[in-house]
Amino acid sequence: MASLLLVGFFASSAAYAERIKDLATIQGVRSNELIGYGLVVGLNGTGDSSNSSPYTISSINAMLERFGINVRSKIATMKPKNIAAVMITATLPPFARPGQKLDVTVSSMGDSKSLRGGTLLLTPLLAGNNQVYAVAQGALSVGGFTAGGNAASKTVGHPTVGRIPNGANIERAAPTGMRSGQDKVTLQLNNPDFSTIKRMRDAINANFGADMARTVDAGTIEVWNPEADAIELIARLEQIELTTDHRAVVVMDERTGTIVMGQEVRIDTVAVAHGSISVTVTESPQVSQPNAFAGGETTTVDRTDVQIEEEAAQLVVLPRQVSLSTLVTALNAVGATPSDLIAVLQAIKAAGALHAELRVI
Repeated sequence: MASLLLVGFFASSAAYAERIKDLATIQGVRSNELIGYGLVVGLNGTGDSSNSSPYTISSINAMLERFGINVRSKIATMKPKNIAAVMITATLPPFARPGQKLDVTVSSMGDSKSLRGGTLLLTPLLAGNNQVYAVAQGALSVGGFTAGGNAASKTVGHPTVGRIPNGANIERAAPTGMRSGQDKVTLQLNNPDFSTIKRMRDAINANFGADMARTVDAGTIEVWNPEADAIELIARLEQIELTTDHRAVVVMDERTGTIVMGQEVRIDTVAVAHGSISVTVTESPQVSQPNAFAGGETTTVDRTDVQIEEEAAQLVVLPRQVSLSTLVTALNAVGATPSDLIAVLQAIKAAGALHAELRVI
């Protein structure tokens, strides 16, 4: 049976204050994704095959030609069992400067069985503008492994993905859209909300003075920078605390039976009945053998046993504007399984009694 997880934040009437640093990001301060294509060498016979990964052969040929070695006439006979073609990904943090290090993730893109023990050759990492921002190289750290023979094999973890801690050198500074002398700083809420953005504006104006901040929309607020020192302004803004507001949301994962509800979830008066029918079908074939000299044939005869059990429905009445704790207790009281709980919540929503957004993931 799938496991059930009901998470509720049973907070008191006094909400907790949160810092702007945890609620919003600064416009122009962002990370950038990098990607590259390269070769991992030194594998113990777990590399790509020539039939399924022809691009590996082409990459080996191109690499050797850069070192003055021409193997084009032998390309049809090459079997790169110790080499694998890989994709390298990394995240370039904001304000990164040349000479700093990055962690990189190396993932097999062919039919390699494992990257364990391999070494990534020098690989440029490009951003979305097709410019090189870092160069990666080094020995891979792989958590999983594969072992086996002709008839059986066993895989532990994920041996076709590895990491190289500090495996890339930054060669070009990360682009940024923020300057210390800019006339204003723009904050962007991680979860846009009209109530929260208003409270944030009021909190900033209470700390810096009236008309210091103005809202642009439900997720954006602009703060003036009269002293032309964005670093000092942002440092002070990040420490301002305010209470937040959230939409009432119920998140349901039908694959795992997980249900997560926020404390804002409310329902109107509704009656919930839960019952189930269990049908068990058992096949017990029996052998029918004729008597001696009867001239018949031995055969099997099907014997089917069908049992039907129906549970009595349990009716639970939930009062109007019930709290989350009462709702969870009532749903558990009817003895519903995770899949049943999801169906019950969808039915309550369809009846118009659940005041929350249902999200199925």
